[in-house]
Amino acid sequence: MNITILGAGTWGTALAVSLAPRHQVLLWGRNVQRMQVATQSRLHQGFSLPASLQISSDLAGALAAVQQPGGLLIIGSSVAGLRPLCVALRDCSVPNLVWLCKGLEEHSLLLPHQIVQQELGDKLPCGALSGPSFAQEVAAGQPCALTIGSAFPQLSELVVSAIHGPAMRVYSSDDLVGVEVGGAVKNILAIATGIADGLGLGLNARAALITRGLAEITRLGLVLGGRLETFMGLTGMGDLILTCTGDLSRNRRVGLALAQGKPLAQIVQELGHVAEGVRCAQAVQVLSQQLNVDMPITNAVADVLFKGDSPKHMVQKLLARGAKAEPD
Repeated sequence: MNITILGAGTWGTALAVSLAPRHQVLLWGRNVQRMQVATQSRLHQGFSLPASLQISSDLAGALAAVQQPGGLLIIGSSVAGLRPLCVALRDCSVPNLVWLCKGLEEHSLLLPHQIVQQELGDKLPCGALSGPSFAQEVAAGQPCALTIGSAFPQLSELVVSAIHGPAMRVYSSDDLVGVEVGGAVKNILAIATGIADGLGLGLNARAALITRGLAEITRLGLVLGGRLETFMGLTGMGDLILTCTGDLSRNRRVGLALAQGKPLAQIVQELGHVAEGVRCAQAVQVLSQQLNVDMPITNAVADVLFKGDSPKHMVQKLLARGAKAEPD
């Protein structure tokens, strides 16, 4: 199968490395110099690139490779980069589209599928590939399980046939909203868990944050039209557990650094990669307030990131909330 991945960041590159032995894969990046270096050195984002993997900075050529029946285009950009790439696709006859990004667009508060629909219409077979997956482990061929969320059964079948393999299981779901909400909000909760761990609050506190965080994901997701069982699966509970507890989690590392008293600007600079939870926290806070959805952990994290609250004050606010019944 011909597969083009737009976006040569960590996750896009890792997926390209994983798929290249089984398919004709082209990895596109907008930085000409970096793509030239990757082509020559066969190294990129810390990964060794298979000899069969094509590298390009030519967008037209990258798109031409998948403009035929059965081709698969995967957008591996951040949420912020999704709309510009969709705009570039308006005049292309791409048969199938999948995106990897997790979050909400900051100014519009839209989920990725809503951005795609605005720019490309609602007839294009498309969906979100999500789930608990650290790029480093995927590139190394370690086992993982993902979910393709899509309203198009033929697109889901295509993605499963292309990506499902010896070390990667792919499940399908038609609950695209639920898949995307889980992927977006879990990053915010990973920041909260990193703060708690950085403050030395213990494993009990971590378990409480993860569990109540899952309740927040579910409340928002149900209001937006997602289904309960989705939040109990890979793109809900699974991705939340991984991102909150795994040392490879960028969002968890943001929380750990905040607990050390580092300013956000310094944390982001030192991280060197996008931590989607930072961008997403304020958007989810605003959206939840508009929809009257109670999300105290998300609100507390957003206040630390953007209103100057201290991490310790964040914890105090959460602990000071009144008692309530757990099934809420």
